[in-house]
Amino acid sequence: MTTTRIEWIEGGAARAAQWRSESGWPAPKKVVVADDTMSADAAYRLALDGTALLWRGDFQNARQLLQALVRRIEHKSPRARRGKTSGAPAAPADAFHRHRLQQLQRARTLAMLLIPFEADHGIPLRRAPDARLACLEAYGVVNEPYVASLRELLGVIGAHEWRRKGVEIPALDERIHPWYGVFSPVRGEYVELVAQAPLPPAAKRAFDIGAGTGVLSAVLARRGLHVTATDMDARALGCARENISRLGLASQVDVIQADLFPEGRAPLVVCNPPWLPGKPSSAIEYAIYDPDSRMLRGFLGGLAEHLEVGGEGWLILSDFAEHLGLRTREQLLGWIAGAGLEVVARHDTRPVHPRASDPDDPLHAARSKESTSLWRLRAAG
Repeated sequence: MTTTRIEWIEGGAARAAQWRSESGWPAPKKVVVADDTMSADAAYRLALDGTALLWRGDFQNARQLLQALVRRIEHKSPRARRGKTSGAPAAPADAFHRHRLQQLQRARTLAMLLIPFEADHGIPLRRAPDARLACLEAYGVVNEPYVASLRELLGVIGAHEWRRKGVEIPALDERIHPWYGVFSPVRGEYVELVAQAPLPPAAKRAFDIGAGTGVLSAVLARRGLHVTATDMDARALGCARENISRLGLASQVDVIQADLFPEGRAPLVVCNPPWLPGKPSSAIEYAIYDPDSRMLRGFLGGLAEHLEVGGEGWLILSDFAEHLGLRTREQLLGWIAGAGLEVVARHDTRPVHPRASDPDDPLHAARSKESTSLWRLRAAG
């Protein structure tokens, strides 16, 4: 998270506050004070120019302004102009990179609408919600007023609701409660793969590498295994411990901080790494994007030396990157073989999330072919 200082002029005097951005945006250099009298067109022009708008008006009007900015961005988007252009469809990788760039530009523009906060996370605006608990969960205790984007605040509030209500996990017949910044297990197909795959003979222990919310650790514990769950992210560690405790599985799951593997060996080692090679643009995207396939290759490269004799490593991975042209199946198989591993079996399933069947999705051609696999691996020879 970026925490620096943001400066602006208000009432003829220089002002400053702490700047917070989970997306890592730097503090805007140009800031103007805005209120209910500013038109959406004027706000849009300023945001496109990189000028941030520090809101001093009614909070609900700020939300309406944000939606007006979204409509203007969508009106100018390539999708809106699709019917006016012709030519051959872009290659999948080109379409993906273009889509990422557009999403990044969209996020940067929308992040220009800023909200002030007091030191207790209160919002000093008319009709502002009480988001103090949500902000405390996301940011922790702060000791001075700060400024953050309205778009980020709405994400913080949404994450608080996810954490409060939880996500139903059919494989557990329970709910998992994700924290802000920890990837939510809304794509249940990969959880079902772990719940259904045959365990190695006589397996009593397992490692869960990159545990996140702890959902896979909970599934393995319910299958009778003692699990050592690892993660490097402090939020993920806290989230996993809370979920494991809530499910009454604390005696079966140890959650520890480790870069990939804990010490020792296990008959089963499970990993669900980020599925796309690429650079994350925010903290939450580390669950989606794996720069240079670091985690994937690190897991494969260290798996053999952490497996007991006859043990298995379970790699849960979507082939979405392959359909996007970001990685080939030959590359993946080469990394497996190069790590001294062989494939025992592979269990596949198709995604059921809404975007998989949305023909208007910019990446529909790749999403429509996607499958998620549990690769059962063992040491070769």
